[in-house]
Amino acid sequence: MAVAYIDGPLLVLAGAGSGKTSVITHKIAYLIQKCGYEAKHIAAVTFTNKAAREMKERVDQLLSGPGARELKVNTFHQLGLGIIRREHKALGLKPGFSIFDNQDSQTLIKDILLQEHGNDGGQSDFIQQQISNWKNDAISPEDAIAQAYGPAEILCSQTYQRYNHALRAYNALDFDDLILRPSQLFQQQPEILIKWQQRIRYVLVDEYQDTNGSQYNLIKQLVGIGTRLTVVGDDDQSIYAWRGARPENLANLQQDYPGLKVVKLEQNYRSTARLLKAANQLISNNPHVFNKVLWSDLGFGEPIRVIECSDEEAEAEQVVAEILDHKLRHQSELADYAILYRGNHQSRRLELCLQSHQVAYTISGGTSFFAHNEIKDIMAYLKLLINPDDDNAFLRIANTPRRKIGTTTLETLVEYAHRQEFSLHAACSEISQQQISESAVMRLRKFRLWLDDVARNCEYYNPVEAIRKMIDNMDYYGWIDQNSSSTAITERRIANVELLIESLAQVLQQDEGSTIQDAIGRLVLHDLLEQQEEESDGAGIQLMTLHASKGLEFPHVYLVGMEEELLPHRVSIKEDNIEEERRLAYVGITRAQETLTMTFANKRKQFGGSVDCESSRFLDELPREDILWLGNNSEQSRSQNQDRGLQTISSLQDLFS
Repeated sequence: MAVAYIDGPLLVLAGAGSGKTSVITHKIAYLIQKCGYEAKHIAAVTFTNKAAREMKERVDQLLSGPGARELKVNTFHQLGLGIIRREHKALGLKPGFSIFDNQDSQTLIKDILLQEHGNDGGQSDFIQQQISNWKNDAISPEDAIAQAYGPAEILCSQTYQRYNHALRAYNALDFDDLILRPSQLFQQQPEILIKWQQRIRYVLVDEYQDTNGSQYNLIKQLVGIGTRLTVVGDDDQSIYAWRGARPENLANLQQDYPGLKVVKLEQNYRSTARLLKAANQLISNNPHVFNKVLWSDLGFGEPIRVIECSDEEAEAEQVVAEILDHKLRHQSELADYAILYRGNHQSRRLELCLQSHQVAYTISGGTSFFAHNEIKDIMAYLKLLINPDDDNAFLRIANTPRRKIGTTTLETLVEYAHRQEFSLHAACSEISQQQISESAVMRLRKFRLWLDDVARNCEYYNPVEAIRKMIDNMDYYGWIDQNSSSTAITERRIANVELLIESLAQVLQQDEGSTIQDAIGRLVLHDLLEQQEEESDGAGIQLMTLHASKGLEFPHVYLVGMEEELLPHRVSIKEDNIEEERRLAYVGITRAQETLTMTFANKRKQFGGSVDCESSRFLDELPREDILWLGNNSEQSRSQNQDRGLQTISSLQDLFS
């Protein structure tokens, strides 16, 4: 029914493991094969590159012919970027505009605060998040200033206005602008919106519960008053409020589309019935606009085990021992096991324990080497040395380390360069005192001459030594030390830079004909390939946060740290946001296919001491008849340990025989 229904707007309320992606992919095929839609007029939208890639691959398997190749499955930000590229003139952007990532945005905010107030006061993180929230809610700087109450809000709103002005001067957008700016354009110029509504004639959206205000508005504008909309979502899996997601957007669909049809997918194809019974009972404690009950025909399954541990060290040892024992008895693979936790800090003890037992593991969501600030800085210098016209690289490092080349100077330089059609590097030698002060002119020219000198040294002498000399001349390691919160962090960041330089030297040594341009290009490619390998490598136990686990499944799941102030998190308790934490626990439970084990500790180390812990309220909300309580020398633990010991001995005998 969900696939064939095209008579009006449709909400597919898809429970965990119910095959929601199949609904979208088969509906796209149905629209093309049975309803006469051309692939180029269909927009399928999701949230991650991985999800978009998988969805496109599955549609390609269902369709054939040249028309299928015109189908675009995009993330929200790719959809917005596509609109901006075609409408950049209407948005007042020049071709080749830059896109600032979070680190670029934070650097700009720090520069603004330094110029306006002498330092950022450690507030740049908070201000950046507030600006992002305003953009997600489509609140302009002027409205933010008008609504500001108290010194903190006034500072944020004024910085927001200055930040947006700087972005315009730099011919740049930030990540949130990729959604906000198209939505603003459609509102201000209806004729452009009509053109896009004619271009996009059917819209399908995955994970609709994760949309923020700007994303909701953009889809609503593209659909217009028509009925060409199918959205798939699950309010019980909305776990991204911290980045602007609004689960109430699912409920708002009924108001915006009175003829909305709702189809529920309640059969789960992943988990045992006992696991789903526990998940249903837990999430029933949250209020619901749409009610659903997951069910499965995969059998009732094993009891859910809850293990009480004395402290976090005992918890880590217990989990690792349990996995190794279970693997031995069942002859399973390490990749069949996942350890899930609320916060990244919980992985440290588990990692140490796994390393001490020489057990392979993979941590999902780790930071790429090239994503570290210090590596991005040095790579920007290197890119500028081989391509002086790289304006984005120039903007990143013009004042890193500090050279007294402030935001106002850079804005004027950008405006001058655009008028004269120069690169920023070239404009440094051409701009005069008519545009900026004499001291600013001298600083820009000195910077360009220094860069040119480094580039010549790279070309005519040993490029690795030239780069080392460049780092010394600008005292970059001193800059790292000033901006690191501890000696250990300073040493780690310096070691990263040294590793980058060693890698460059290695590439040049391996191929005598290689230039410094070749070496830098190969390093970037190497990083991309490593990331792909990490994504596909599933040889070890999977460690990840509950947020990162969404959309995944594992035969055996260990959910650690089931304690008050961990899950639910202390901030959520303080802010009375228990419902989202309960949804997070629900996501954790529904990752398991066969078995689920939960652990909690009686004590944890904190601030050099030890604090008593209380088991999570969510454990009390599970069906007690389906829980096997272990640990603390309980009778159940002693009995199960004896049974398991006999099974392990039997497994060993079978193995050696």
